[in-house]
Amino acid sequence: MKNIVLIGMMGCGKTTVGKLLASRLKRTLVDTDAFIERREGMTVPEIFESQGEGYFRSLELGVAQALSLRSDLIIACGGGLPLQEGAMAPLKESGVVLWLDREAEDIFDREDLWDRPLAQEGRESFLKKAAQRREVYARWADATIHDFTSPISTAARAKEAAEAILSWDNS
Repeated sequence: MKNIVLIGMMGCGKTTVGKLLASRLKRTLVDTDAFIERREGMTVPEIFESQGEGYFRSLELGVAQALSLRSDLIIACGGGLPLQEGAMAPLKESGVVLWLDREAEDIFDREDLWDRPLAQEGRESFLKKAAQRREVYARWADATIHDFTSPISTAARAKEAAEAILSWDNS
């Protein structure tokens, strides 16, 4: 069974929605940031601080390529992973890509982003990064989810979108 790959801005709900999807669809969730943290023995902010963003992005690339060789996963990608062509191309080939397109203002104003390296420069910088990434997210997405009334409703929309695309691929 093809993977379901979740992309979107940090804090948009990829991990939360991924957990709900994994439970409903009896699949394994792999959060790329958590995977890297376990493997490296330090948090993403610690990796950024000690090794730099370039090192972290190289780790993301390797994880994405490895996960694309597996199947039946729910993959919650770090917010910056889709910026890397070499990371996203194999993930897209291995499954359906869903963009959780939550408004950046809503994310910044409602979510706790204190530990997110790219959210440390303030609201305006965060909104600018989100605007810059929209085109990239849109390019990779097979479907876009806009319902953020609750994590359960977002997961339901994601499940519907993934099943529609996967059934189309199988027909």
